[in-house]
Amino acid sequence: MRKHVFLAAGLLAAALPAVADENLFGYVRGSEVLPKGSGEFYQWVTQRNNKGSGHYRAVDTKTEVEYGVTDRFQVSAEVNGLAVKSQGLLINGYLPKDIDSNLRLQGFEVAAKYNFLSPAKDDFGLSAYTSFEYGRLDVHSGQKKRELEFEAQLQAQKYFLEGQLTWVGNIGLRAAHEKRQAIADLPEGFEWPTDPEMEISTKIGTGLSYRFAPGWYAGAEALFENEYETEVGQERWSIFGGPSLHYGGKQWWATLTVFRQLRGGGERYDGQPAKQLHLIERTRNELRLKVGYNF
Repeated sequence: MRKHVFLAAGLLAAALPAVADENLFGYVRGSEVLPKGSGEFYQWVTQRNNKGSGHYRAVDTKTEVEYGVTDRFQVSAEVNGLAVKSQGLLINGYLPKDIDSNLRLQGFEVAAKYNFLSPAKDDFGLSAYTSFEYGRLDVHSGQKKRELEFEAQLQAQKYFLEGQLTWVGNIGLRAAHEKRQAIADLPEGFEWPTDPEMEISTKIGTGLSYRFAPGWYAGAEALFENEYETEVGQERWSIFGGPSLHYGGKQWWATLTVFRQLRGGGERYDGQPAKQLHLIERTRNELRLKVGYNF
């Protein structure tokens, strides 16, 4: 009996992606970790656009290195960049002026991930993920803002059809302390709070990915976020969803995800055309490309 179990596990492992922490999705993450002594380099690029009025486009970059300390525990460090172009749209308290900035340093992040159960060996995967981030620019307006952020997640994963179909589920909590810098020459009566603020948000995500050819996966993912802020209570909520395409080779992989806001609520700006969406801190559309290289 034990021989059959080990044989089945070996066949499943052979059918799975060659890279343990290979990202099949753009926004939700699996429970796998890197083997001991191995490393991985990531480059993420995300474009966010369309707030319903005016012109808005932001580009986020993330350059990350991960390292497997043990077969169950990995650490990572990353450098984040930001470019924002916003014209013809003022949102009280959020978008104070037009801006057209090149890519600038946004902040730094360190993270750790521990794997409790392996989806290949234990039939169900479960990991705990924590991260700490320091930010120096507001990701919405591009203005100067100091932010300290802590996030904790549980990441689940399961294989079906001998590894041909992969399910991933995430649930997380984020807490942030923020302080904006004052801006001169704002429009009369425009609010731009400079007192420290606290934000707490929850996140639930899921995704399914199907291997349709050697190395190629097609899938879909969805993400629900709910955010609370010091002064206003519930500030926003949003549901994003969309397709993902992934290719994985022996040493590198790439994932492309098209994300669209399906529904959203909370605060809305004056004259917002789409009443069923949240377009103050989020956009209608996001496009994310992730590339990884193992070493």
